[in-house]
Amino acid sequence: MYKDAIVEEVRTIRDDYARQFAYDLHAICVDLRKDPRDAGRPTIRLRPKRVRSSRKPSQNRAPV
Repeated sequence: MYKDAIVEEVRTIRDDYARQFAYDLHAICVDLRKDPRDAGRPTIRLRPKRVRSSRKPSQNRAPV
């Protein structure tokens, strides 16, 4: 069977991460829910992009 190096690396990282918490799913979920700003790394927040409507305002209304 073919083994993909990237898949193997991801599985190894995932196993190492789970081992830190003794494979306790609750502890893993608590860790994943932590605020990323608490990690000490910079985070980037982008403003949402505005969606431009190609319709005229009268076309956005539902028929009566």
